[in-house]
Amino acid sequence: MNTPPSPPGVRRADESAVRIGALVPLTRPGWAEAGQHLLAGLELGVREVNDAGGTGGRPLELVVRDTAADPEKAAAAVDELAGLGVAALAGEYHSVVARAAAARADALGLPFLCSSAVLDALTDRPTDQVARLAPAQSHGWRIYADFLLGAGHRRTAVATQPSVYWASGTRILRDHLAPRGGTVVELDTGALTPEAVCDALVDSGATALLLLVGHPDPAVPIVRAVRQDHRLAGLLIGAPAGQPEFASWAALLGDDGAAIPFLRYLPEHLGPLGARVEAALRERLGSAPSFVAFEGYDTVTVLAEVLRPHGTDRARIAASWPRVAVEGTRGEIRFSRTPGIGVWQWAWTPVQVVDRDPAEPDRFRVLRTG
Repeated sequence: MNTPPSPPGVRRADESAVRIGALVPLTRPGWAEAGQHLLAGLELGVREVNDAGGTGGRPLELVVRDTAADPEKAAAAVDELAGLGVAALAGEYHSVVARAAAARADALGLPFLCSSAVLDALTDRPTDQVARLAPAQSHGWRIYADFLLGAGHRRTAVATQPSVYWASGTRILRDHLAPRGGTVVELDTGALTPEAVCDALVDSGATALLLLVGHPDPAVPIVRAVRQDHRLAGLLIGAPAGQPEFASWAALLGDDGAAIPFLRYLPEHLGPLGARVEAALRERLGSAPSFVAFEGYDTVTVLAEVLRPHGTDRARIAASWPRVAVEGTRGEIRFSRTPGIGVWQWAWTPVQVVDRDPAEPDRFRVLRTG
């Protein structure tokens, strides 16, 4: 169920519903495609919980707010949703936005289960209010760095944009690669055209280029330029943040978008629950669901588990994170304290390095698991 706030003087259809606030990027400059997948998973989860009788006999009601990749908009939405009486917050894809939402939720004493953002420093200080399903960036990106080393890439270039998230990713890669004989060269896409990026790559001697930039711009023009430059025929292009996961990547780049390894958070084989949810999400989306859709579904699975005994008591919901033990689409979900991370963390969801098969771009090849 997805409802806007009721106008003054108008009663909601079901005053008994337990309301969950959902933060989702649905418009630009947010990554709307990722937001649609996240929302599809959230909505499917709510529908199935309600079909099974709700939580403690009360239906769940999803109250959705579009964050549009704007931290200030997200913080304002948290204030609004708290005022509407939601029992908990869910969702968000963009790490910088989730960080703003987490800070506001912590200040208000509002439990927040973050679905998809990976930035390690999701909060400035330890908090009991926030839990997270996605793996921390340092965990996934170290697996990606090991993939690079295993494939023989010791000199890696990163095309970057200004962002806490991209800067964190660059630091993780450099810190992990340097002790193992690897180096990282930064290329500022704000100062370089795609063609100038190609020239810099030739001069750098890098054998791999990682796209630490937004999609579609400037990621798509850079890929096109590199693919068309005969000097870079042997260069590996990578995208650890997962840009090639979504259908728009293949639609925009065609064959040029294949063989670009990225991170996704799925097991090699889905169990019975995951397979059933995958089929339902595929029907709902009209295409193969991304890992982000599974994150949305798992978010509701966890929240339903903690809401059943606690109802809308926010303090008791937040206190229940360390006691969660529930089967999700990608394995059993439990939260713990992880060094360097201030929120309750599922450690860890399955991690894969995959790419689109050049012979069949709609098919994904698993290159490494972790």
